[in-house]
Amino acid sequence: MTRTIVNQLTKGVLLAVFLAFGACNSILELTPESELTEANFFKTAADMDGAVLGIYNNYQTRFPRDWTISEMLSDNTYRTGYFNIGGIDELNNLSITSENPRFADFWRLAYQGVFRANSVIFYINNPTDYAENQQAQLTGEALFMRGLLYFDLVKVFGGVPLVTSKLTVEETYDVPRSSEAEVYHQITEDLKQAIDLLPMKAAIAGGRASKEAAVSLLAKVYVYLKEWDEAKTYLDMVEGFNFQLEAEFKSLWSLSSENNKEVIFAMKYLDGENGQPLSTDFLPYFGVSGISARGNENIFPTWSLYKLYDDEDSRKAETITPYWKSPNSPPADPPVWYPFVNKFAVQHTPNNSGLDLPVLRYADLVLLKAEVLYYLNQPELALAEINRVRQRAFGDDSHNYTLADIGTEEAFLDKLLLERRLEFAFENERWFDLVRTGRYLTELTTVERYYNPSDGSVQTVQLNPQEHHRYMPIPRSQIDLVGSEVLRQNEGYH
Repeated sequence: MTRTIVNQLTKGVLLAVFLAFGACNSILELTPESELTEANFFKTAADMDGAVLGIYNNYQTRFPRDWTISEMLSDNTYRTGYFNIGGIDELNNLSITSENPRFADFWRLAYQGVFRANSVIFYINNPTDYAENQQAQLTGEALFMRGLLYFDLVKVFGGVPLVTSKLTVEETYDVPRSSEAEVYHQITEDLKQAIDLLPMKAAIAGGRASKEAAVSLLAKVYVYLKEWDEAKTYLDMVEGFNFQLEAEFKSLWSLSSENNKEVIFAMKYLDGENGQPLSTDFLPYFGVSGISARGNENIFPTWSLYKLYDDEDSRKAETITPYWKSPNSPPADPPVWYPFVNKFAVQHTPNNSGLDLPVLRYADLVLLKAEVLYYLNQPELALAEINRVRQRAFGDDSHNYTLADIGTEEAFLDKLLLERRLEFAFENERWFDLVRTGRYLTELTTVERYYNPSDGSVQTVQLNPQEHHRYMPIPRSQIDLVGSEVLRQNEGYH
């Protein structure tokens, strides 16, 4: 894999950068605690490059555990008896409260990233030793990451405090929530500027934001906004880039082929040095031979999901392993029914895997384009996009859908969301797909979790999704910090 950005992040640059990004009393404090550090930093092009790497480092840290919200709330997973992450037990049952530590951690880390991006943008004109086009690139990277971070925040919480400038400590305690529309407007403005400033992917180090990444993310944002014409404009631009579906789904989750033409933007990791825990999080507690000496066994895949995969679908075996054998068991013992998520199961050091994690991949844009084309009254073209992904999954067109399969809007959404569910299982898309289409209120009412192959019985769980679950609660710790008159709670929570 390309080691450039990961190597830089794991060296001394962080020691210098993050003195200026220390823990703040409020995550909305945008002034570094050390004025001396502030005075001595952000002076050279190298300083600014290190500060931009600090934004990526923040995202690298948070992203592998985004599943604790986006997947735990969905019908793809359920928590196990071994789970070791606080807060997921409640989310497992849609018991959603403002005290849940998963929301507090997500909010804190996302705003730390915003803080770092804002610092780069504020100080970008300080150095005088930039190489040609370097200042534009670093500005574009900061804008892209700020847009990505606010997109993450608005999807989870709705309207959030919108901070795009450097404030004093006192001022940060008076920043109210902006509306969802205002946050989305800022996201689109940031990404449009990033598109103008960023170089093409071929001209920038692996793991850094590119023009293609900014175009792709903006297209996705417009889909969430249901602004179909704008979305198509940027999706058409994506088609002009050099991305393609990998011939085999399994190559997306291989260390030897992780730098492939389907990946638009990914978080990069190095095993044992700057690794991620996701590859360990879903493995059985006692490990998997040839993969990891142990697993965290936080979640199992639901029967609701597993039963949807056709046996001929190549994604089935590359997403879930149904039978498992403990590395400690006698050689003669057969594997037992113990379905676990194996999508990220490469050989790795426990909790320190080197598998890169895609943030944006081309298959996502293909299926988003299908959605856009359908709502622009082009169902035949929409169908062709869905079938592109299915043909990769099945190896031929034998399982392609026809126009008869998408005769109504509901039927189209059934097929689209099914394809997205099978393609992006455990990649942080399912919950947001359900929410943005309004399907969470019906799809999550009944979930089949454990299946017993010996007698065919299924553990069926009744959940109680509510309208207000569209947004998660603002963390109580943040409201207590600045006051409810400044940081208003979402409806349905207290």
